[in-house]
Amino acid sequence: MRLIPFIIRLLLFVLILAGLKSIWDNFSTGNWIPGWVSGKDKTETVHTLVLQEMTAMGKLELVKYNFKDVVEQEVVKTWLPNAKAVLIVQGEAIGCVDMTKIEIADITSEQETLVVNMPEPELCVFKIDHERSKVYNTEYAFMEEGKLVNEAYLQAEKQIQKSALDMGILDQTKENATKILTPMLEKASGKKVVLKFPMSTKIDKLR
Repeated sequence: MRLIPFIIRLLLFVLILAGLKSIWDNFSTGNWIPGWVSGKDKTETVHTLVLQEMTAMGKLELVKYNFKDVVEQEVVKTWLPNAKAVLIVQGEAIGCVDMTKIEIADITSEQETLVVNMPEPELCVFKIDHERSKVYNTEYAFMEEGKLVNEAYLQAEKQIQKSALDMGILDQTKENATKILTPMLEKASGKKVVLKFPMSTKIDKLR
């Protein structure tokens, strides 16, 4: 029964300390002086933040390619001079493995070996870095300049996707997955780990 009064006194002591600390913080920063005395304006900010979507992130990024491209976009016209735009574009492509696709049936364990059937590697990101890209020059674009530049960026993004696949980013993703995950899993399981990927990775043909 003596324990209850002790706990109450302890809580009161903590509250008193918290109050004294708050007073000291306000005193040291000058916040104790009323605004109408100090003449300082008080700024108030109101946020109305709404969570629109929550996504579970299960894709393990394993390799990133950085690209720099000079894009020349031209609209051939019958009577007027051809509209042209030259862009210096920088972008990136990222290869990853979606770990959420691994199920219990994909993992087999023997006495000394753990075999994990991995999902196919993916090109999960290919995009333009607009902050580092710029329009170098335009000619005869006039009112069509915005459309011409947007189309140039679109073509540059497609080229990043195609170049990354042609340069073997998916094979590099497999290699990096083996290098990174194998020692981690071996340390965790205490067994030799073998990662198996599908024999062939399907690559959609780009239009």
